[in-house]
Amino acid sequence: MAARVRTYSFLTEEALRLLGKQIRLARKQRGMTESDLASRVGIARSTLQLIEKGDPRTEVGLVFEAATLVGVPLFVPEATTLSPQLERVDDKLALLPHSVRRRASQEVNDDF
Repeated sequence: MAARVRTYSFLTEEALRLLGKQIRLARKQRGMTESDLASRVGIARSTLQLIEKGDPRTEVGLVFEAATLVGVPLFVPEATTLSPQLERVDDKLALLPHSVRRRASQEVNDDF
């Protein structure tokens, strides 16, 4: 049985490439080699190369860790504002049901 090839939207691919290039730029601006950053993240140099190319198969946690270590902002300019945002999202999630069932007659429209 052949492995299923995963496809991604153009926007997703562009966002991954942008984040990867931002990580690469910040790493170079800090004078870090690929090996230096890979060691700090705890990954192989080849994995860092995939991150910097924007490969969607890399773990999101590793990408975020690499970005954080070289100072690439994630979501907001200051990390101190993440906690209030997390609390707001938690508050909103608390108001929603714990699980969502698909309605049998409703077709999903994912044509954005």
